[in-house]
Amino acid sequence: MSFSRAKAKRVLTDVELYDYAVSSLARKMRTVAELKRLLRMRAQPGEEGTMAVEVVIAKLKEQKYLNDSRYASSYSQYRQSNEKFGRRRVVTDLKAKGVHAEVIQQAVDAAYQDVNEEQLARQFLERKRLKKPHGQRESARIFRTLVRAGFSTSTIFRVLKHWDVDDEVLTALSSETDESVSE
Repeated sequence: MSFSRAKAKRVLTDVELYDYAVSSLARKMRTVAELKRLLRMRAQPGEEGTMAVEVVIAKLKEQKYLNDSRYASSYSQYRQSNEKFGRRRVVTDLKAKGVHAEVIQQAVDAAYQDVNEEQLARQFLERKRLKKPHGQRESARIFRTLVRAGFSTSTIFRVLKHWDVDDEVLTALSSETDESVSE
């Protein structure tokens, strides 16, 4: 059985490209970079298509349908208050979405201004239904989970110490983070 190539998407005119962008933004808030990627796939190849995408992006910005600062601010606030993610995770996610570093810094600083990181980490663990670890393996799993969630190692160690995790385990986890930083 052979797999056929995916059906090529129809090239859109300038007006259709704008309508496609608006309907895309109606479904989901997007960054400028994300929307450009979407539009490039539907635009005419070459210089003419690139110009059409830029015109649509400029028009959407002018109409205030597209704003990376507003996107970063609401995204940061949502990830902090609802999903209980740490600062690092939000910064990484926004970078992956193509938001500029200065915009990310302002949005994340505002969202995490009065947040106690240790308390946020505890809320994250509670949200994930993770309980006090019993043994080195479970402690390491919780440690890695908190690292992926964007919390600093100092915060993670305070949480684990509060759970009376052995100092030997904390030392082993500390050396693990030192190795990953040096790579």
